Parts: sequence; C-alpha cells; structure tokens
Amino acid sequence: MNSTPAEVAAFIAKRDRAFRPIIALAGPPPLRRRAESVDNRFPSLVRSITHQLLATSAATTIHGRVVDVCGGTVTVHTIIEAGPERLHGAGLNRTKAQAMVDLANDVRDNRLQLAKHGRMSDDDIVRDVASVRGIGPWTAQMYLISTMARPDVWPIGDYGVRVGWSLLHGLDETISEAGLREAGERFVGARTAVAWYCWEAVHFAKVAKAAK
Repeated sequence: MNSTPAEVAAFIAKRDRAFRPIIALAGPPPLRRRAESVDNRFPSLVRSITHQLLATSAATTIHGRVVDVCGGTVTVHTIIEAGPERLHGAGLNRTKAQAMVDLANDVRDNRLQLAKHGRMSDDDIVRDVASVRGIGPWTAQMYLISTMARPDVWPIGDYGVRVGWSLLHGLDETISEAGLREAGERFVGARTAVAWYCWEAVHFAKVAKAAK
C-alpha cells in the first residue's frame, strides 16, 4: 500500500470501526521508512533474537551486554569471536546464543545473503531467515518490520498484537493465532500498521491502568 500515514489510518478505520478510538488516541502510524542498509541488517537480526519471548526492558538490558561482549559493535566477526558461551554469559539462553553464532556463520559462508533481501518477497525472507537454527517466524517478521520496512507484515504469533487486538474488540479471551490470521485478511496491504495500533492499544491500556 503506497499511501500516506493518514490514508493508511483512514483505510484501517474504514475496514474496522473498532480501531477508530486508538487511531484518534495514537494518531497516524509511523511514516514508512526505507529499508535499512545491508550493514545494519545483521545487527538488527541479532537484536531481534535477543528480544524473543522477553519483556522489552529485560531484552534491552541483555542486548546491551551482548554488545559489550562484542567489543561495542555487533558484526558477523565479533559474534563468531564471542562464541556461544560468552554470549550465554551475557544473559542469553543457550538456544539464543547458539542461534546468533549460527546466523553469523551462515552470513559469513553466504548461506544467508542479507544483501538480497531488498529484492525478495516477505515470505521468501521469512523462509530464508527462519532457515537458521533457533530463529523462528516471529524474529523474521520483526526483521521485516523494523529493518526491511515492509508495510504488510502480520505477526500473528506476537502476544502483544493478540492482546491489543482483543482489547480493541472487547474480547473476553485473547484471540488465537488462527483467529488473528483470519481477522487480518481485511487489512491486506496495511497489516504492519494494524499491528502497530495493536501494540499502541496495549501501551495506552498500561498507561491508563498506572494512572488509576
């Protein structure tokens, strides 16, 4: 969807009235960016691995330690040099530590060519990234959103998106991944922005709760 943020918000509001309050509260979604440079793609993937199944504050702390273990700069070389044991010592579980090293080895040996991702479809990128042991679809989708700036990513496995959707629609139980997959069909072309509004719904709900 090649539209302005205001047009994307209007499209979402038209497709589902339940989003109108959060759109009024949060405003238009972020302006669509260009994909990040090839040099930034590897460290971005490493950051996404760190964030898997962790609260943001804990993940940020641990990732800072990963950067320290890498001598201040996360690159293919510094991750391989650090090795899984030192990365585990930074606070990662062993699966994540090994996934980072496996990712670095795959990039070094050209089994994973990040430079080609700008010309690949979303589905092909997810398959490419998730081919690395220890990296699943969620990490690949966060990479699509945060690094490749793709506009139609629908991370049904993200708990925050599921909770946000359920809050916006007044559901008694958190929507299932299968239910969210089906619900997202009406927003094809703008699902990254829909996910952003779901995250914003969770954020504003926490702010409102804290203010009581």
